[in-house]
Amino acid sequence: MNAATTTPADITARDIAATYPLIRPHLRRTPVLDLPLAELTGTDTDATVTLKLEYLQCAGAFKARGAFANLLLRRVPEPGVVAASGGNHGVAVAYAAHRLGVPAAVFVPSISSPAKIQRIGELGARLVVGGERYADALAAAVDWQERTGALPVHAFDQRETILGQGTLGLELAGQRPGLDTVLVPVGGGGLIAGVAAHYAGRVRVVGVEPAESPTLHRALAAGRPVDSPTGGIAADALAPRRVGELVYPLAEAYVSSVVLVDDQAIRDARRALWEAARVLVEPAAAVGVAALRSGGYRPAPGERVAVVLSGANTGELPE
Repeated sequence: MNAATTTPADITARDIAATYPLIRPHLRRTPVLDLPLAELTGTDTDATVTLKLEYLQCAGAFKARGAFANLLLRRVPEPGVVAASGGNHGVAVAYAAHRLGVPAAVFVPSISSPAKIQRIGELGARLVVGGERYADALAAAVDWQERTGALPVHAFDQRETILGQGTLGLELAGQRPGLDTVLVPVGGGGLIAGVAAHYAGRVRVVGVEPAESPTLHRALAAGRPVDSPTGGIAADALAPRRVGELVYPLAEAYVSSVVLVDDQAIRDARRALWEAARVLVEPAAAVGVAALRSGGYRPAPGERVAVVLSGANTGELPE
């Protein structure tokens, strides 16, 4: 598929539904938890928020969905697979390759969480740590692919990746069919593209990004993917240089808005999740709760809101 000609019609809810039975045997159907919104925000409200506990997924994050979709929908050559990652995608590819008996090489930047780097190594992948940002790891992975013939498994800008991530939306729709809004963390955009493609405008899908890594926010403002800053405490998971070319048309068509949250709001959200429900997630996974706590997203009276808690590959308690 040529990214330049990709349209929302190329990745549909039907495609996502067809992918789910293939990857389902290798995944967990992660649960949902309904909490009084006041417990997370400290505000005077009787509203309830649904948390999609995707941090309980195999390999500790939603990325396992896309990893298995790639390995099961595409032909894997003898050299195996190669991936670049800020951390979670690398863990997921290493996990899927280990489960399916496929060689894997994973390239990560030096900013990656030590917990994620350790997990990749434990899963038996060839691990290379180098460069300061995701873009550096991606360049090294591309070089490896060209030299070895390994199958590249892109963290977000690959059709199969988006199809796999979209199965989270399919699950959530079955668990909470009456939702009005879903808040989704955004980095390169594979997760929000998949979730938005599943709902296809039937539910409001809102992206949440760190203010220091506003990739989708800048892309929608410019009308195309553009470079953006790549900083902040969630940089190991939500800070590629730009959103994907395959991601952008889906986001443009189906994402209602994008909210930015600062690092302090993310820290506060992690602490609130821990104190309210003993839920421990990495900073990137807390951005949706940060949007609710900071007022970046204010639900209307009676609005039924879900928040995706996308990963928990962290070894640190909230600050």
